[in-house]
Order: sequence, then structure tokens, then C-alpha cells
Amino acid sequence: MVSRIKVVNDPGELVSIFHAADSEVKRKLLLDLSTGWITLPVIEQKYGKEGRRALLYLDKIKMIETQWITGQNGPEKAYHTYYTNVQINIMGSLSELADIIYAATLSDEQLSEYEDKIKAMMKNGEGVFLGDVSDSLGISQTLIRGIVKRSSILEIRGYKIELVSGAE
Repeated sequence: MVSRIKVVNDPGELVSIFHAADSEVKRKLLLDLSTGWITLPVIEQKYGKEGRRALLYLDKIKMIETQWITGQNGPEKAYHTYYTNVQINIMGSLSELADIIYAATLSDEQLSEYEDKIKAMMKNGEGVFLGDVSDSLGISQTLIRGIVKRSSILEIRGYKIELVSGAE
């Protein structure tokens, strides 16, 4: 087995790492994915809808890899963790750290409210600029990055926040 290390250099990426296993389903799924290749039907059977959402989140934060395997019904896409270790090496201001901790500890309801506000700013399904969201909501770009890193339906591409393909 190849040993791969996920190196975290950006304080905002801590939010993703903290939430990779923030529920019992995510934790168990992450452990299952670290021990072998698992297909989506198996994940859905074992973990239900929450397992599918957890898989989408792990894919969004680039913690899993895919390959095609031959199953009973022909070729199926299977998933496995990409990294075997995580190394955290960050430095940031206290205000950045405060925003990251706040984003990491938001309740699901608070996160959903922020997601709804950001989605409402999107016109015709197109992304919205990070700076525009910051100005509109009156919060720092660091906090917005943390919220988006935590979200399973939003992602940052360049300077824009967009919906994850396949989300909702």
C-alpha cells in the first residue's frame, strides 16, 4: 500500500479536516474507506442518505479516490481514502484562527442558514464572488472560506463560490 500524506498549510483547511469525521456515520465511513474499496450501493445500504452525503463531502475535500471494479452487476465505481496520514503545519493570526474555530463549531442549523444566504446570492445557478459574499454578509473572507470548506454543497473555485456538482 502506498503511504500518502495530506499536508495542511492553510488554516481554512482545518475546517475540512475537523469535519471529515464529525458524525458517527462520517467517522465509520471514513474508517471503512481506509480499509478497502467500497461502492456507492454498499455505502447507501449500510449508511443510508447520510452516508451518500458524507461520501460527497469526502470527495469534495479530496480525501478519497475512485476506481472501477467489477461487481455482480458489471463495472461499478468504488471509493477508498486517498491519504493514510495528515500533517498539520499552519500559522495564522488570532483573528483568522478565531474565524476558523467559529466556522468549525457552527451548528448544522447555522451552517444551513449561511448556505441558504450564499445560494440566494447566486444568479441563474452561477457562482458568486467571495468578496461580494463577504461584503453582503458583513463577515471576513476567512470565515466565509471556513463555512464553504465545511459545507457539502458549496465549494470555492478561484475567487468564486459555486455549488458542488451533484449537490441537492
